[in-house]
Amino acid sequence: MVVRSWTVVIPVKRLGLAKTRLRGAVPPDRHPDLALAMVRDTAAAVLSATTVAGLIVVTDDPAVGGAVRELGARVVPDPGGGLNAAMRFGADQAAGLGTYRAVLAGDLPALRPEQLDEALGRVSARSFVPDAAGIGTVLLAAPPGRPLDPRFGGPSAAAHAASGAVRLVREWPGLRQDVDTAADLDAVLTLGAGPRTCGLLRDLGLTTECAPAA
Repeated sequence: MVVRSWTVVIPVKRLGLAKTRLRGAVPPDRHPDLALAMVRDTAAAVLSATTVAGLIVVTDDPAVGGAVRELGARVVPDPGGGLNAAMRFGADQAAGLGTYRAVLAGDLPALRPEQLDEALGRVSARSFVPDAAGIGTVLLAAPPGRPLDPRFGGPSAAAHAASGAVRLVREWPGLRQDVDTAADLDAVLTLGAGPRTCGLLRDLGLTTECAPAA
């Protein structure tokens, strides 16, 4: 496996608008806390990966910006225009076309750094990792000089494959398990959610113990 230095980009909506399909999994007033906890756990795992040189978070939410800066991430403003526009801006402009770039979902609280290292180590061309269901995309990576060309939204795995991106699939459960629904949240607890997500759910009485943190 060739080790390269990657810049990872995570786009994050304002917390009040984030994870709408997950609403009801926790009390309404704690929904933004859950969204932020998952972002923080994802960011911490990314920054612990040996292949990652830096993390850029694209967001206009001040709480998100402050939290990820404390972890060591760089924050850039959302340019507007939706998720794919934020990804293109973060990867191709903020990080720059001359770098190895990867965009990652921000709701991967069971992510393990070694899983991200293995996935990025397999990238030699523009590539993507599908989510656990095989329908969406959790990671899209591009080598220097190649535009990211994100196709997120809906059945994005098929869209990325149709655009010529190489599909990467291995046993990376924490990398592939994003959280869109309450069932997904149960799945990451089984895998072992990060300390912020699991701690919040424990405080709310929704879980009794936390598996080892990523």
